[in-house]
Amino acid sequence: MMPVLFVGHGSPMNAIEDNEITRGWREISKTFDKPVAILCISAHWYTDRTRILSSSEPRTIHDFYGFPRELHAVQYPAKGEPTLVAEVEKLLGSSVSRDDSWGLDHGSWSVLVHMYPESDVPVVQLSIDAGASTRQLYEIGTLLRPLREQGVLILGSGNVVHNLTLMDMSNPEGYTWAVEFDDHVRTHVCTHEHDQVLHYEQAGPCAGRAFRTREHFDPLLVVLGASHPSDPVHVFNRKFFAGSVSMTSYRIG
Repeated sequence: MMPVLFVGHGSPMNAIEDNEITRGWREISKTFDKPVAILCISAHWYTDRTRILSSSEPRTIHDFYGFPRELHAVQYPAKGEPTLVAEVEKLLGSSVSRDDSWGLDHGSWSVLVHMYPESDVPVVQLSIDAGASTRQLYEIGTLLRPLREQGVLILGSGNVVHNLTLMDMSNPEGYTWAVEFDDHVRTHVCTHEHDQVLHYEQAGPCAGRAFRTREHFDPLLVVLGASHPSDPVHVFNRKFFAGSVSMTSYRIG
């Protein structure tokens, strides 16, 4: 059975850099068989209701500005996978709709360009329903769980802590509150106490600083739903960026 992954993707610059984080992505991809396809849930496709990218040749979206020309030139020409799109529709029913207006955003390709640099694994992106509760997102993951038995890698891409307004580029470590919240989530992910993650506000005051909006946290909830209580949990890339961004990542299963 394929594992599920949640990766902290951080800055788009990771796409063109060789650093501890990007090496972690490359190494984790070597710990399991190459998937037949990837279903990616990115923090950067936040929509009204759940949508699935059905394009057979999804475009590479450079959804950022102020970065070097070299980054804007990156293309990730992975194919789509119509069979996977149909299977997701079957599993999620009327709650999901097709949408070709998007593509693979940097939450997907900045990670995949390191994991599968040949872009030889089909990729389908699934949006996050901006109106969904944490429980509803978790239940979407539960419905998607059978995909793992079909060799599909369910990959959530976001950040457990993501507060850009409090970033300090001179701070190579996490703020105390950022580490506290990241530790709270890590403890309960590792013990499969997922309700404590869904009710993340129980972490205390640190939860109020962890993010201003939830979109970077939400992919983790879908991934947890797709996991199984017997799955082993492996934590990697447990680092912080600019004080207020957690790169902590999980392989579950």
